[in-house]
Amino acid sequence: MTRLEPLLEAEYPQLYRFALSITRHPTRAEDLTHDTVVRAIEKADQFNGDPSKVGAWLRRILHNLAVDTARRSARELLVDEVEHRWKDDDYTVNPEAFALKAQNTRELEDALTRLPFIYRTTVLLHDVEGWTVRQVAELQDIGVPAAKQRLRRGRMALVTALAEGAERRHLLKGVPMQCWDARQHISDYLDGTLATAIAQTIEAHLETCPTCPPLYAALVDTHRNIHELRDPDSVIPPELDRRLRHLLNQRRQA
Repeated sequence: MTRLEPLLEAEYPQLYRFALSITRHPTRAEDLTHDTVVRAIEKADQFNGDPSKVGAWLRRILHNLAVDTARRSARELLVDEVEHRWKDDDYTVNPEAFALKAQNTRELEDALTRLPFIYRTTVLLHDVEGWTVRQVAELQDIGVPAAKQRLRRGRMALVTALAEGAERRHLLKGVPMQCWDARQHISDYLDGTLATAIAQTIEAHLETCPTCPPLYAALVDTHRNIHELRDPDSVIPPELDRRLRHLLNQRRQA
């Protein structure tokens, strides 16, 4: 066992909590935690050996992995456009309606998903987890002024996303199940592994939702076509097989 491995094991709970704080999604947090540990083992020679620094080192790796895997969503706000609106003296929100939304956890979570990842992470770490701007800057490898700008723009975008929630809710009025709730189950629905009650709710959602049916159709088409890529006659190259067996033998003897 290397010097780093016992330190990694001690950091698992804190690392998962950090992943959960920036993703707000248990499955993605689990995947990121796993991938971070794998990457840390691969980069063990880059660790300076100071046990007090391993947590920060791992969080940096995890954050960078999360940035690399983040994908722009059609639902994301364009932060430049949001800032342009805020520069307009006539732009405002309904204070009574907004106050109710800001107190609704589901509305806040939904609005947060519409922020681009770097802004969402900045707001969550600073305003939810209590990180200082300097700590956020060090994690994201940017200067303090840039971190302050991300925090300001992220907060503005969050307010705008909350304010726009009413219009989006109107479009989805009467649609069973929230879109994200349905989309989290859509892969299992495609494979026919969902419980009957949930599957029926998914079907009702797809019948009435204005945005999810094209996404599901795209999943079906992709699933159908990607299956054609399978080559049943392919075998592992002998050299790769030898290298993998050698790697496994080394780990068993360590």
